[in-house]
Amino acid sequence: MPTYEYECLACKNKFEILQSITSRPKIKCPKCGKKLKKLISSTGGFIFKGKGFYATDYKKTDKSVNSSSQAACSKANAGCAGCPAHK
Repeated sequence: MPTYEYECLACKNKFEILQSITSRPKIKCPKCGKKLKKLISSTGGFIFKGKGFYATDYKKTDKSVNSSSQAACSKANAGCAGCPAHK
């Protein structure tokens, strides 16, 4: 459930409430009973769980190997993939 932030227009009381997306917005301040305003909050976000969503689907990897690393490896021309210079 998302967290919504509200502020009272009269007493300036700010608070957060966990609400379902389909729930009606709160309209009365729990402190003074006056009108509330729903605030735009930047605290929300997505949590991706599982096998590396970013790392496996969107992360760009640099597959190019600079020439100095290739020159230092004696197996570079033979297709070496075991040393750090060629991973």
